[in-house]
Amino acid sequence: MKKLSSILVAILFVFTSFAADREHTLKIYNWADYIDMTNVLDKFPAWYKEQTGEEVQVIYQTFDINESMLTEIEIGKEDYDVVCPSEYIIERMLRNNLLLKIDKNYGDLPDYTKLVSPFAQNIFQQMAPKGSDINVADYAVGYMGGTTGILYNPTYVNADDIRSLGGLLNPKFAGRVFMKDAFRDVYSVVVLYVYREEIARGEVTREDLVGNVTDERIARVEKFLTDMKDNIAGWEVDFGKEEMTKGKTWMNLSWSGDAQWAIDEAAEVGVTLNYLVPEEGSNVWFDGWVIPKYAKNTKAASYFINYLCMPENAILNMEEIGYVSVIASPEVLEWANDEETYEETVDLSYYFGDSAVAVHANPVLYADRAVIERCALMHDCGDQTEAMLAMWNRVKGDNLSSTMVIIIVVIVLAIVLFAVIQTVNRRRQRAIHTKKTNRR
Repeated sequence: MKKLSSILVAILFVFTSFAADREHTLKIYNWADYIDMTNVLDKFPAWYKEQTGEEVQVIYQTFDINESMLTEIEIGKEDYDVVCPSEYIIERMLRNNLLLKIDKNYGDLPDYTKLVSPFAQNIFQQMAPKGSDINVADYAVGYMGGTTGILYNPTYVNADDIRSLGGLLNPKFAGRVFMKDAFRDVYSVVVLYVYREEIARGEVTREDLVGNVTDERIARVEKFLTDMKDNIAGWEVDFGKEEMTKGKTWMNLSWSGDAQWAIDEAAEVGVTLNYLVPEEGSNVWFDGWVIPKYAKNTKAASYFINYLCMPENAILNMEEIGYVSVIASPEVLEWANDEETYEETVDLSYYFGDSAVAVHANPVLYADRAVIERCALMHDCGDQTEAMLAMWNRVKGDNLSSTMVIIIVVIVLAIVLFAVIQTVNRRRQRAIHTKKTNRR
């Protein structure tokens, strides 16, 4: 159904693009299922007219891979007005001069981008290319964020067994773990585990490990993943969470928003799922809104970014898509604080300020300060991208468990045996035919 919807959107996009009045058209490129279509997106044109007196038509298109979106802009020079890439792509777009400044002069309208959490603002500033004095807030405004951790089924997995990422190497989990088919995300988690002793001795920081990719670090991550191959049930980007809700596998390296979706869906069918961030650390990730270099309607794009930062819209989007907005206004904090649902509290002072030291919030979505302090921002691999991809291809290509090898061998032998039998039968039939011919 999602594929059909994407095809229909693409067809609509092609036809409408020809007739679009670009001065009054806003072309948005976003992840699938990543906005409240009815209560937020569809209401933007009317809101924009109220603020500016101008009409605007929205052309909305979705992508499922950061790199494909970037290629369309960098190589194809597509004129999207506003797009929503992940942190490492924002970093790359800044480095390659592919972004325009966001015009935050909204007249009498407040600049709602100022409501972005200082924590998120500091994280975004880390996306500035090394050696530059770029103020990232001029070019990118945060949207949603979260952590990467382990979604697990407590019926089969004890949390104590996987508090350390090394628990995933346990032979009792053979064929029971889904891994993300996203080499940067996996690398950023594994590298913190394989260098855990160096971190403990103060010889290296998590930020350095995640931010600076070296051949040695790639090799150590590759060894961990190779050692884990018998336990890996498959590589996925989206379907793993659904498999977890059905109880078909025990663990899934997961993004926090996907983990919460799976937890909620599983509960409806009587399956319990939990989520944790490994004790060695993980990556904290963010997506944000930017205006690409070839945009044609930067005014509407700037207003759209501001519109999404309005607290009421941030809440509507969170309720719809299940991720955490970067907006840290009192209204959002009140929404997040739910004493009836969550008995224990989390320290969210890093996100909302001193008034949020003990908040009854969802710990999967709103990570406690102690969790965040052992996480680091994932960066673009830069010159090491090719080496990372080569490692990734080796790991995935070598990901045949002993069970799978046996199955493949059996299938191959069966095919060979079938071919031999068929050959023998054909020869026998020819021999019979020859005898009959000779008799004539």
